[in-house]
Amino acid sequence: MIEVKNLYKSFEDKTVLKDISTSFKKGNTNLIIGRSGSGKTVLLKSIVGLFTPEKGEVLYDKKDFLKMSKDEKKNVREEIGMLFQGSALFDSMTVEENVMFPLDVFTNKSYEERRERAMFCLDRVNLDGAEKKLPSEISGGMQKRVAIARAIALNPKYLFCDEPNSGLDPQTAIVIDELIKELTIEFNMTTIINTHDMSSVFGIGDNIIFIHDGEKHWEGNKDEIMDSGNEELDNFIFASEFLKKIKR
Repeated sequence: MIEVKNLYKSFEDKTVLKDISTSFKKGNTNLIIGRSGSGKTVLLKSIVGLFTPEKGEVLYDKKDFLKMSKDEKKNVREEIGMLFQGSALFDSMTVEENVMFPLDVFTNKSYEERRERAMFCLDRVNLDGAEKKLPSEISGGMQKRVAIARAIALNPKYLFCDEPNSGLDPQTAIVIDELIKELTIEFNMTTIINTHDMSSVFGIGDNIIFIHDGEKHWEGNKDEIMDSGNEELDNFIFASEFLKKIKR
């Protein structure tokens, strides 16, 4: 589990996060939603340690990340898997080499052990047979699955996903959502997803927080969101093309 308590983050004279408190449960897909500029990306980066909040706590299994020593933070980071918005694959490396990269950097396993783990992860995301291809030789959806395989290579306790469906067609986006959900349950990870994709919200939103102007305006799950009673959230939901189709 990851918890944030009374989190504040500013840049120069602008307060971007204002007193954010919430918890992200293990084995659940936890979604952070909000408009562009709402603060959801700053929140995600503050939780993962890319930004340092001025006030508040970020608790990884009850231990405050902000008060940890350098070595303690390093240990936590080794338990984190990251899925970046643009997949962030190395163009000059094969699919197999991309997935092996964190194993090469963070473990002392033999080459055969690292390769075996990489092939297991590729098979788990249904990419067996693509290991010798370069990223440029596979589709965007396949690239995203390679990125997921790399993110789980170290068998992380925590998985962070930044706009995982960005640039994907709706059908492929559903496949990626379902894969993330399956892996979250299978590996009992604490998964946090930053998204504005309402199909993801209604498909895999076990726990959802809505950020507006740097504040948490609502928290609930996919079954409760349509009856939130929050005007800003309703405006956000029905501004999406996904909900426009449902409303019609």
